[in-house]
Amino acid sequence: MEAHLLEWLNLSVRWVHMITGVAWIGASFYFVWLENNLNRVNPKSGLAGDLWAIHGGGIYHLEKYKLAPPTMPDNLHWFKWEAYFTWMSGIALLCVVFYSNPTLYLLAPGSTLSGPEGVAIGIGSLFLGWFIYSFLCDSALGKRPALLGGILFVLIIGAAYGFSKVFSGRGAYLHVGAIIGTIMVGNVFRIIMPAQRALVAAIAENRTPDPALPAKGLLRSRHNNYFTLPVLFIMISNHFPSTYGSQYNWLILAGIAVLAVLVRHYFNTRHDSHKFAWTLPVAAVGMISLAYVTGPAPMTTPDVAKAPAKIEYQPLPETALGGGAKPAEAKPAEAPAQASNAGPGFDKVHSVIQERCAVCHSAKPTSPLFSAAPAGVMFDTPEQIRQNAPRIQAQAVTSQIMPLGNITQMTQQERDLIGAWIVQGAQTN
Repeated sequence: MEAHLLEWLNLSVRWVHMITGVAWIGASFYFVWLENNLNRVNPKSGLAGDLWAIHGGGIYHLEKYKLAPPTMPDNLHWFKWEAYFTWMSGIALLCVVFYSNPTLYLLAPGSTLSGPEGVAIGIGSLFLGWFIYSFLCDSALGKRPALLGGILFVLIIGAAYGFSKVFSGRGAYLHVGAIIGTIMVGNVFRIIMPAQRALVAAIAENRTPDPALPAKGLLRSRHNNYFTLPVLFIMISNHFPSTYGSQYNWLILAGIAVLAVLVRHYFNTRHDSHKFAWTLPVAAVGMISLAYVTGPAPMTTPDVAKAPAKIEYQPLPETALGGGAKPAEAKPAEAPAQASNAGPGFDKVHSVIQERCAVCHSAKPTSPLFSAAPAGVMFDTPEQIRQNAPRIQAQAVTSQIMPLGNITQMTQQERDLIGAWIVQGAQTN
């Protein structure tokens, strides 16, 4: 029941995070598009431009004032809660997924850090990231946006590299996203909203607004705009182990972030001209190149004549099993055939998968962490194992992101055995 409730809590928080994130990012994208498509030719007095649009069976006329209307309206909508709730739901999701069981999801397998230490690093990095970012923006670099952007990029990728040394791949990626998200919502809460309030107050009091605050708000708003696509990628990255599961995951993240920023820059500037249209094919070629360089190395069949006579199984840790359940008795594999072209038999592979993987990936998981097989993937029958052989190779052999946190202590020898079986055709007879 505990695992079932945790799953639904995860679902609920993730759903709220997605809904509020769509609202925040959607509003951001819309206003960038609106600003870029205003008709600025001979605007009416006091206007910066206007736009006629049709949507949903209605015709709309939108006007942007150079500063403000002659009298402020009684009801003025402020775009802030979308950002706040996106961040709060994101932090809640970090707690539910990573901080509630840090040794399984957050820390890298074999890490010497304790769970509380990992959580402290994760939370501390969010605050540290914001203060470093805000300090740099308020420094002289704030007047050199291109240089500032380059330094921020290097620091963020440096954080990704550091996280990859202590956290799991998923944990590293999600904490980079959490740092960026904290910076974005910090910009809204600490800079953009105060600048807007000061502007409205100055207009209401019939005094000249301080131009410094809107300038700071514009810089931070521009940063938020370019941060958006990398954050969106990080939000979906946990579905793609060839990115976060690679030993060069931080470099892959850097490459995808650069491509995302290039694409965002094109859409930000295409209203003036299409001189940055080259970024779109470059991004496409870049993604193809990343797919190529992250591909698994060709696997070769090992000389089983040199393999050990048996596979030594380590007992499962109690945390992998629920309710005092005992692991199935694991028998060491018998000596392989003494022939260099012979592949491993399925009986050996089946024993390893039942011992190391079926604890979670079963119709009735014995691990208390899951009430049902994660992603619906089950290894109860030989046919299920054969059908999932490509997925097993990608996640347990190549990237080694499974088992989660290596909670069942799968050895490298066992991974090699499964890889050799898959190379031989993943036969179950």
